[in-house]
Amino acid sequence: MHPLMSSIDHYENFPVASWLCPKRLRPAVAALYHFARTADDLADEGHEPAHHRLEALGEYRADLHNCLQHSERPSIRWPNVFGPLQRAVEQHQLPAQPLFDLLDAFEQDVIYTSVGQGYRHRTELLAYCRRSANPVGRLMLHLYGVADAPSLAQSDAICTALQLINFWQDRAEDLLRGRDYLPQGQTLKQELQFARQLMMQGAPLPHRIQGRAGWELRAVVQGGLCILDKLDTRVETEDHRQLAQPTLQKSDLVRIVWRCIRM
Repeated sequence: MHPLMSSIDHYENFPVASWLCPKRLRPAVAALYHFARTADDLADEGHEPAHHRLEALGEYRADLHNCLQHSERPSIRWPNVFGPLQRAVEQHQLPAQPLFDLLDAFEQDVIYTSVGQGYRHRTELLAYCRRSANPVGRLMLHLYGVADAPSLAQSDAICTALQLINFWQDRAEDLLRGRDYLPQGQTLKQELQFARQLMMQGAPLPHRIQGRAGWELRAVVQGGLCILDKLDTRVETEDHRQLAQPTLQKSDLVRIVWRCIRM
């Protein structure tokens, strides 16, 4: 997420069905969140071996196929996920590919972690972000009826930037889990600068989104930039392999609000 929604719980790439979201869209936003949250838990939570995780994600993918084909056969394991998702798909004509892209990314995480594989270069990492983060923004834009090419490109830039920021602020924890998202040959400082460039590329998007959702997106952009400011400061003085996750203070929230107004 992140990302065109704020987190309901702990799925950082998904905005929440908050009061800033129009009431008519909240059930769909919540359904998308729970779909992504559950898949992420299958890939990441607990102590199951990789092959069990992949089997579970395979079952989850099969249930998604049934859901998108308007099957009347309910999901056995995840009825609370695919029931609401099917209603959202039917009501809003949600595109299928972003949903499958998210599952592809979760499966890749399981495989890469199981063999200790990292990312050889930034292009490979961005290909992962295209499936792990960008679908969220595109699904949200679909709900808001925004489909022009410039908006989609700016959404992709924001979502990828948010995904990268999440990687760098959680780097110490990821390394303990056997995951290293830092591309070979790149420094964390370089990747922080790149994430900032992406965020600035996407920054005009909130002006294309009307109403309260546009303001929420402003806060997403400015919140991401604020986290980058903190990481920039820390990476100069701390071992980035043990970098503590930054937290936003009240003074930061005031600054974010002010920057949103200035936007």
